[in-house]
Amino acid sequence: MKPSPRENYGIARIELVAVGTYGWQVRMQRRGEKVSRFFSDRSCGGVNESLIAAQRWRDEQVKLWQQSERPRVCEPSVRNASGVVGVSRVIVRASNGTTYAFWQASWCPAPGQRQSVKFSIRKHGDELAYQLAIEARKIGVEGH
Repeated sequence: MKPSPRENYGIARIELVAVGTYGWQVRMQRRGEKVSRFFSDRSCGGVNESLIAAQRWRDEQVKLWQQSERPRVCEPSVRNASGVVGVSRVIVRASNGTTYAFWQASWCPAPGQRQSVKFSIRKHGDELAYQLAIEARKIGVEGH
């Protein structure tokens, strides 16, 4: 039985002839949490049965992760210098040596999408550019 890549997500076939180990290994990681389990052909009743058991266990783990899902960024990390999640001060040096400084707001309007907006420190001044970035992030997250 050759599963499709989607059916086989996180699952690999293990065949160690020298030690007589045959089965399916499930390995997944999400946000630093790792789960792993081996499904032996012998204990599950065959190749197809062990694959089905591995897929069921994998699907249960994914459901558990989804039930405990929380927003990925919900509080500032220790690396956050701005004090506001999704707002950062950026300095870019162009190839000609000119530097550009701006405050940037970023957010995810939908899964897999990212949006950002930049506010020039030269144009607005440091404090106003910072406040504009905070407001832009707030509006972007709220979806207005």
